Amino acid sequence: MTSVVVVSAGLSNPSSTRLLADRLGAATSQALEEVDVTVVELRDVAHELTDHLLTNFPGQRLAAAIDAVRAADGLVVVTPVFSASYSGLFKTFFDVLEPGTLDGKPVLVAATAGTPRHSLVLDHALRPLFAYLRAVVVPTGVFAATEDFASTELEQRIARAAGELAALVGKVSPADAAGPTRGSADDELAAPTPFEELLRRASAG
Repeated sequence: MTSVVVVSAGLSNPSSTRLLADRLGAATSQALEEVDVTVVELRDVAHELTDHLLTNFPGQRLAAAIDAVRAADGLVVVTPVFSASYSGLFKTFFDVLEPGTLDGKPVLVAATAGTPRHSLVLDHALRPLFAYLRAVVVPTGVFAATEDFASTELEQRIARAAGELAALVGKVSPADAAGPTRGSADDELAAPTPFEELLRRASAG
């Protein structure tokens, strides 16, 4: 069975970060036929993360979270925006992973903030971080400001990103994940219009 781990770095309870994480996890479950989705709530292991930095030994719950990430076929990672970047708690968790843990692992990146002005955090902070960790980041990132949670556009973006993650973990085809628009483009590339026909049409016009 496919294993997907959702890492949520929300600090409050409840939090918009956890809300987005749950919606992404649910969309990923719908995109895959059989999947085991595990949620890692970083606020629950915050003290153990600090201890790990000081002693280099993880506590029981942190060790279980690290093992889950290591064994996962794919990850969904969600952070609140702090000072125009990911939160310290979020970064600390990925700092304590052993080198190579995320090599080649598909990752869906997402972030939340109170205002749309922080949406560039996906490309300016999250993608570079996971590129450095040698993960494979899905093309569609998901950013949600407070006002976005009731929008259909956010739902569409969540569904698209989840489909791309499903394709990367190898359980569905990229065409199925992307939907009809991607499929029609593939058909055009598979059977391109001959150059002579293009010239004939141009001359006729």
